[in-house]
Amino acid sequence: MKIVSQTLPRTLLAAALAFAGTFAGFSMTLAPAHAASAGYTAKLAAPLAAPASKVVNGVVWKCNADSCAGAIDGARPVNTCTKVAKTFGQVSQFATPKGEFSAEDLQRCNAAA
Repeated sequence: MKIVSQTLPRTLLAAALAFAGTFAGFSMTLAPAHAASAGYTAKLAAPLAAPASKVVNGVVWKCNADSCAGAIDGARPVNTCTKVAKTFGQVSQFATPKGEFSAEDLQRCNAAA
């Protein structure tokens, strides 16, 4: 009986530590999703007549009037901008979490569209 009473707390402690480690690891995998939620934003040269939602590069982009937003899709930002311009119209401003496009980048984006 003494052996059972000594091993039970050790087993419960090991199980609790395993659960805590699993929970902590799972929580860490969710952290990048929150960081990526900032995503891209675009301002259209001409506002849309009605709100629109379309898939661009595998990511849902939502536009209301002249403001659009979408999650980071893994492509080069200028490629994403080009596809947004092809889908919704000319872009007057495009921003990533690292900053806004220069006039030259916007010109490339719209020219390719």
